[in-house]
Order: sequence, then C-alpha cells, then structure tokens
Amino acid sequence: MSATWDLKQRTKEFSIRIIQISEKLPGTKANHVLCNQLLRSGTSIGANYRAACIARSKREFLAKLQIAREEADETQYWVELLAETNSGLDDHFGSALKEAMELTAILTSALKTARESLNK
Repeated sequence: MSATWDLKQRTKEFSIRIIQISEKLPGTKANHVLCNQLLRSGTSIGANYRAACIARSKREFLAKLQIAREEADETQYWVELLAETNSGLDDHFGSALKEAMELTAILTSALKTARESLNK
C-alpha cells in the first residue's frame, strides 16, 4: 500500500474518532459550541488531504496540504479545551490529542518536502 493511501485511511479513521468523541460529550452549551468547532476541523483534515492528492498543480497541492496541517493544529486546540473542561473522558481525549499531534507533524514534514521539490 502507498503512503498516500495510508494517510487517507488514517485521516478518515481520525475523523470517525472525532465524531465518536463528540457523540459522548455532555450536551452543555459550551460543549455544543466546542464540538461544532472540533467536528469541523477534525473532519476537515482528511477532506483537505484528499483534495491535495488530486490537486491539478503543485501550488494547489501545497495550498490544500497547508490547510490540512492548519486544521490538524486547530483540532489539537479544540481537543485540549474539551479535555480541560470535561473530566472522565481522558482516554478518548488523550489518544485524539496524540493523533492530532502526529498528523500535524506528518503534514508539516510533507509540506516541507513538497516546498523543497517545488523550489528545485
């Protein structure tokens, strides 16, 4: 299997995990707002990565990859906020935070490599 397929699958599985976490949160006003943000950013990572994979140009590829990285970083923020305001779901938040950090690192590395190849 290719690295592209693996990352497509990994970001899709992460989206599913984010959806599952959001379904387990208590229905407070704050959780509703934070969950909406988490769902948008957490599921956007995979969507933007897939868009990058079918980009029509290197510049479009870089732009979509950049958005995916930004969304991964933003997801970390929402997970941190939710974790700090919802006790009892630490296992879910810990693994989601770790995965968001790993996805950010992977996408950052991919961006660096892509930028270097564009400048050659």
